[in-house]
Amino acid sequence: MPRRIHITGASGSGTTTLGRRVASLLAIPHHDTDDYFWKPTDPPYVDMRPASERLRLMADMFVPRPAWVLSGSLSAWGDPLISYFDLVVFITIAKELRLQRVRIREATRYGAAAVAPGGARHRDTEDFVAWAAAYDEGDTISRTRAKHEAWLATLPCPVLRLDGERPIEELAERVAMTASTE
Repeated sequence: MPRRIHITGASGSGTTTLGRRVASLLAIPHHDTDDYFWKPTDPPYVDMRPASERLRLMADMFVPRPAWVLSGSLSAWGDPLISYFDLVVFITIAKELRLQRVRIREATRYGAAAVAPGGARHRDTEDFVAWAAAYDEGDTISRTRAKHEAWLATLPCPVLRLDGERPIEELAERVAMTASTE
């Protein structure tokens, strides 16, 4: 049975964590949109790939296969993938908790000293947190709640909405069970 699951939500909502856990539960590959959206750089996440290249890489790596989990966001550039989705999972979470997670992730990725005031990555971190904070009310940035909701409304497959504050195991089991029954 094909199981091609896309898990999306705001930055810090837990899409990658849930994606990895669901893929493990179902014993299928996990992919993340960031791995295709961004060129490999050091530091990471500074050089975007063109959308056509992202889609080509994804088509080469996993899209035609019968089972996978894709976490992240592609609502502004990934419409050619929609027909492959068997299930889309949308995670929501309180803004304050999301931003706390983003800050923890940035400190883990780059080091607490680097993201602290005066650190080499402080300004970049603050800019990223401000971008992530604009998700709920924003309308001009690349990823917003309103844009996600509009995109979700166009999907031909089932959309499962989850509360990202629930325990990851509970969420993963719910996705796995839904994917098995769809």
